[in-house]
Amino acid sequence: MTGTRPQQVKVGFVVGGELARAARFDALPIDSLWTGGHVASRNPSTEAMMTLARLSAVTERVRLGTSILLLPLYPPAIIAKQVADLDRASGGRLTLGVGIGGEYPQEFRACQVPLNERGRRLDEAIPLLRRLWTAQEITHEGPFYSMADVRIHPAPAQAGGPPIVIAGRKERAMRRAALVGDGWMPYLYSPRRYAASVQTIRALAAEAGRDLTGFEYHAFVFVNVDKDGDRAREEAARTIGGNYDQDFRAMIDNVAAVGTPEEVARKLADFVAAGVQHFVFMPAPGTGDPDDVVHRLLDDVLPAVHAESASATGPT
Repeated sequence: MTGTRPQQVKVGFVVGGELARAARFDALPIDSLWTGGHVASRNPSTEAMMTLARLSAVTERVRLGTSILLLPLYPPAIIAKQVADLDRASGGRLTLGVGIGGEYPQEFRACQVPLNERGRRLDEAIPLLRRLWTAQEITHEGPFYSMADVRIHPAPAQAGGPPIVIAGRKERAMRRAALVGDGWMPYLYSPRRYAASVQTIRALAAEAGRDLTGFEYHAFVFVNVDKDGDRAREEAARTIGGNYDQDFRAMIDNVAAVGTPEEVARKLADFVAAGVQHFVFMPAPGTGDPDDVVHRLLDDVLPAVHAESASATGPT
């Protein structure tokens, strides 16, 4: 494993549209809250931007992010305006996690976006968002989003707009992160695969002459903690399998952090050693209470991870 360990890794949780939980979590030692969202997936879900707005209304402290927004489904000017408004309303607390999606082709049919254009649309939209967030009048020529003499203002609270974190699993997503992203957030990764992705992003950025100062390495991690490690694995495999309509039992230890508190702490420490700076946890308790998983992580797992990280980094 390679990568520089931060002294204090950041911790976030996916809460979606559960606003009462979000309000409670705002008072806990948690750094960020996240929402995904779909337009027309196989499972019922909220929509990412609407849920982000709701989260901004019930929280005061935590950073808020999308994990993820399927940006190719949306006109960039609409997202630029919504994000600018929400960033101002929240006091500059937003992070925009974006990806191409594709696991639910019906979403692209519903939004009249050809599935095979999603990557190219995302590549054009990301730098366009940043130009729109300048609050200056812009003209843009491109294959999908050409516009002339457009000004979206006022600007977001964060100078230059919120960070744009790239989600994905394949090397094309890593290249996107290295060249135009402010961060990286893969999912269903093992620590070993995460470490390899960090090396790839750094190499691609160096090749392009891009300075990655300020770039933040996130990891979206399904997690379940239980004194009975086998039960934790079975419940997590059932939860994730329901999301993706496949059997995860044989691979659950590779793609999630599951098991006893000691086992999960070791797995998370391996992720930190691989370069993770900011965890985005998705509790996967099966029929159990996801809040139980959150509190076990905060009370029984993360203190050990933080201690090992600080020990490896050394005193400041």
